Amino acid sequence: MAKLYSMTPKEIVLELDKYIIGQDGAKKSVAIALRNRYRRSQLPEEMREEITPKNILMMGPTGVGKTEIARRLAKLMDAPFVKVEATKFTEVGYVGRDVDSMIRDLVESAIRITKQNHLQEKYSIADEITEEKIIEAIIPGKKKAPQSGGVRGPFDFIMGGGFQNNQQANQTKPEEHDENRGELELAREQVRQQLKEGLLEDQFIEIDVVDNPVGNQLDVGNEDMSMAIGNIFGNMMPQKKKKKKVTVKEARKILREQEASNLIDMDQVTSEALENAEQNGIIFIDEIDKIASPSGYKAGPDVSREGVQRDILPIVEGSVVKTKHGPVKTDHVLFIGAGAFHTAKPTDLIPELQGRFPIRVELENLTKDAFVKILTVPENALLKQHKMLLETEGIKITFTDDAVEEIATMAFLTNEQTENIGARRLHTVMEKLLEDISYNVPEMEEEEIVIDAEYVKARFSDRIHADDIDRFIL
Repeated sequence: MAKLYSMTPKEIVLELDKYIIGQDGAKKSVAIALRNRYRRSQLPEEMREEITPKNILMMGPTGVGKTEIARRLAKLMDAPFVKVEATKFTEVGYVGRDVDSMIRDLVESAIRITKQNHLQEKYSIADEITEEKIIEAIIPGKKKAPQSGGVRGPFDFIMGGGFQNNQQANQTKPEEHDENRGELELAREQVRQQLKEGLLEDQFIEIDVVDNPVGNQLDVGNEDMSMAIGNIFGNMMPQKKKKKKVTVKEARKILREQEASNLIDMDQVTSEALENAEQNGIIFIDEIDKIASPSGYKAGPDVSREGVQRDILPIVEGSVVKTKHGPVKTDHVLFIGAGAFHTAKPTDLIPELQGRFPIRVELENLTKDAFVKILTVPENALLKQHKMLLETEGIKITFTDDAVEEIATMAFLTNEQTENIGARRLHTVMEKLLEDISYNVPEMEEEEIVIDAEYVKARFSDRIHADDIDRFIL
């Protein structure tokens, strides 16, 4: 969050510009919403509670960047982020409490983020412990004295005579003398040095790993009734471990995570995660127009749509949702609604829900120039992705400027002639364009291929005709 708090709205927009072309109005709105969170955090606590986030409603056809803006935003601020489809709640078998699942998912996301942050802090200590465990696995040191006759656990203590047996075990415990300690320490130092130099990465060793059997969660479909069987006895039973033979490289990863997890306080993680979800959480509700009832239609399935709106309303307004990690207040969660609004309008939503999305942003249809930029400008540009994929097989592919123009034209015209699916049309065009090259790559002798406008036209001659092109020229 520190990185985000140091960014101005303009800097946030510049970060979004690296991945999303156009849609300046939407970027500006979300940047201001994020900056307002920072401003709110600087206020006295009494006033801070009074200021709620201004939820955003994005309107625009599919494939113009609505979801991508929200996803990049959450990644940028490292905040708990959940994307839900509003249509999920109109399915058969839907019950009102199902809408609470978006908050439960948000809490799980917050716990993952918070736990990872705590693990990062403990990795330096965990690395030292891991190194010692790997050395111990390669060159075992002195073994622990056997506990035969002693108390091994709570049940042995009860059944085996209590302290008397333990005292006898201590009296009969033999003295441990290690005459070769000097040689052992020298060997261990040599192994430590070899580990640092990376000479033992492929050597197999046997380590103890925590055994977490799959399916120990008893889930009966109700949050209140879910329980982990392992928690029935609490800490009475020792953690089950098993032996595993792995390479030193794999052992380092496994033990590092295991030891770091042992060092963190999960109660503190949960507490921080709940606060993070409440104060910084973002929930992106996609297809929100599909639960709006178009004017004039108030019967049949539309009744359930309005019911879904009324169930979502209290969560957006601000309520307390019970989760297995504790209650969560939704008053300060930022909600971003999005939809194409082809058949319905924002005014078709119930008035109470409309009022909870005060910021309205209309995203524009993508033009041919926008398609050209999407192909070439972003850090994850589509042309760059395809070039890198083919380079893995030793094929260097080059697109001329007129080819890029032609690809953008084809995508734009196809959107105009058929369904408008926005930037996703570029994926369709690129896959069709490179289909033969990708298929024949293993047998191809050429190491460099140049794709120009003529090649693009030839590939799409059966799809786009001259008459169609003339029809769209003004």
